Amino acid sequence: MDKSAPYSIKQSIIFSHKVAQLSKALWKSTEKDWQNWIKPFELNINEHHILLIAYQLEGASISDIAKFGVMHVSTAFNFSKKLEERGLLTFSKKQNDKRNTYVYLTAEGERLLLDTLEVYDPKNNGVYEGSLPIKELYGRFPEFSELMTIVRHIYGADFMLIFEKTLEKMEQDFSEENGKLIAKPSANAETI
Repeated sequence: MDKSAPYSIKQSIIFSHKVAQLSKALWKSTEKDWQNWIKPFELNINEHHILLIAYQLEGASISDIAKFGVMHVSTAFNFSKKLEERGLLTFSKKQNDKRNTYVYLTAEGERLLLDTLEVYDPKNNGVYEGSLPIKELYGRFPEFSELMTIVRHIYGADFMLIFEKTLEKMEQDFSEENGKLIAKPSANAETI
């Protein structure tokens, strides 16, 4: 072991391997569940994610979408253009920011997004179902504080601020009725 390093190369490789294997397994399950959830709406994961981000940020720049959506800028732009062609997004510049292009949900885009949220069924989500034993044992879902710290160090504090803002917006804009997520009437009322 290198005396100047606070870890061994063996520990580093084992840690990296654990993260890679667990992340890949979680993503594979998440990807399958997400695709099945939005398939009836003729959306792919990138498109649905862009709609979510535009909703949660109440308009987002292409670079915001790329950063928070963890996708290349060209991917964010190209899928946003496809959503615009379907009448789900609009592109515009802000008076005080002519450099960036911003996307906003149209009324149709917001309705489609809300429809996807209303049909979400946790029983069709492998990661959620896999978390239930933890909830039953400890009375809560995993907190992910260590994972969030790692992500903060990789993507920065801005990423985590947006992440926290989106969770707050979901909490604020939606209620649950009869096991379904329902948009509160005041949620983005000016765009519906």
